[in-house]
Amino acid sequence: MNKGQKIRVGIGGWVYPPWRGTFYPAGLLQAQELRFASRQLTTIEINGTFYGAQKPASFRRWRDETPEDFVFSVKGPRFATHRPDLAGAGPTFERFFSSGVLELGDKLGPILWQFPPGAPGDAGAFAAFVELLPERIEGRALRHAVELRRPKIPIEQTAELLRQRGVALVVDDNQTDFEVTASFIYAHLRQCTLDEPTGYPLDVLDAWARRLQERSAPEAGDCFIYFINNTKIHTPAAAQALLQRLTAPE
Repeated sequence: MNKGQKIRVGIGGWVYPPWRGTFYPAGLLQAQELRFASRQLTTIEINGTFYGAQKPASFRRWRDETPEDFVFSVKGPRFATHRPDLAGAGPTFERFFSSGVLELGDKLGPILWQFPPGAPGDAGAFAAFVELLPERIEGRALRHAVELRRPKIPIEQTAELLRQRGVALVVDDNQTDFEVTASFIYAHLRQCTLDEPTGYPLDVLDAWARRLQERSAPEAGDCFIYFINNTKIHTPAAAQALLQRLTAPE
């Protein structure tokens, strides 16, 4: 790993009742769950922003409850990505970034734009969407990541477009090589299973740790890895196990 690069590992969201008594200690107040989770992991993907606007006070509270070196990624609103007219997403971007996201300060990591399965279907509309993504707001540089699930346009065409704008293409379990399109890498690992206490077999987590540590693309910078899927009872354990492998002495 190049000097200055940081590999962050975390989960999607932090409010999930089945984690109480498994990941979270029994009796821990819900109001203290973010404080606890942020000291076991190094990043969390905020999901609530996908469904609706949050309050500036909420972003400030999340910022203040987490350690100094902690970073959030923030999922952009579905009203921008789940729409027939992608070129018309500009007003949604404006509302989203004026809702208080920047209150996270230095703890604001990448913004994730998650498209529905099968979308986008039109290369021109997607190009227009990408061109609308703001590079800076109030003097602050922004990082964007796009997650495409079975898009109808060729992935090579999509990757080249994102590369031109420095937007990360989200990678997943099925990719053995990182498609580096930005100055950072963003990954969603979705294959946690119930029959593994750590979500994944340990040899698979070992392989992921090696892959992250050995990546050699000179343009690859920080890396954000999130364990996130519907069977998520073990996602915190998977994230912790991967972090242990990344920080273990060589």
